[in-house]
Amino acid sequence: MGELKEKIKGNVNEAIGEVKQESKDPETRSEGKKQEAKGKAQQFKGEVEGKLGDDI
Repeated sequence: MGELKEKIKGNVNEAIGEVKQESKDPETRSEGKKQEAKGKAQQFKGEVEGKLGDDI
């Protein structure tokens, strides 16, 4: 179950990060890049949890 939650959180963070990167404000664009990277890491974590099972 944790796998699905992490993947969903990752998708949301990636989407929000992509939107922020379209901003004209350089600080917001930078924040968007970080948020997108966080989302990708969350998705990866979800994939690892899925392969290892809920034992972790």
